[in-house]
Amino acid sequence: MTRETEEPLVAGLLLAAGGGRRLGGRPKALLAHRGRPLVEHAVRVLREGGCEVVHVVLGAAAERVRAEARLPGCVLVDNPDWAEGMGSSLRVGLASLRAAAPPVDAALVSLVDQPGIGPQAVARVGAAYRSHDTLAAASYRGRRGHPVLFGAERWAGIAAEAVGDRGARDYLEAHRDAITLVDCSDVAEPYDIDTEADLVHLE
Repeated sequence: MTRETEEPLVAGLLLAAGGGRRLGGRPKALLAHRGRPLVEHAVRVLREGGCEVVHVVLGAAAERVRAEARLPGCVLVDNPDWAEGMGSSLRVGLASLRAAAPPVDAALVSLVDQPGIGPQAVARVGAAYRSHDTLAAASYRGRRGHPVLFGAERWAGIAAEAVGDRGARDYLEAHRDAITLVDCSDVAEPYDIDTEADLVHLE
């Protein structure tokens, strides 16, 4: 079954499994931002950017996230191997999308620890979808970043190379000529919340 003739279904895929090792073991999904868990903010960004379907990959403290965060309508997927790094979460998330109904045409992947990236960047990258073969990514002052968009035909190849903390980096490097870069420098800041010093970015 194909949906190519209909409005494409670009699903949000939020990677939110990290344990916050450099934050004293505080799971990033549960960091407070604007009075609520950071994972709620990240989901809202995807939704406001046009992703009606959102799958969230959980790992560290998954049960606490389920209990404390309000994530109605999201598909929550547990990654038991989250400590292996982002690659394992990407594989789990793509497998979840592959099993989704109705079929998903593309995955728009974002990271829970980048609150400086808002709905405008999500919408811009989502609009770059052309076919199941599409590869697109936000760029910031010439450097590729998140969110990234993977057409469904790309998922198997990406999953095969997603290991450790590199996520899709190796696949994207090998296919750089196929990537549509979408400049988001004017609407987003791609910083990560990795260390105690980065907590200044949270509100």
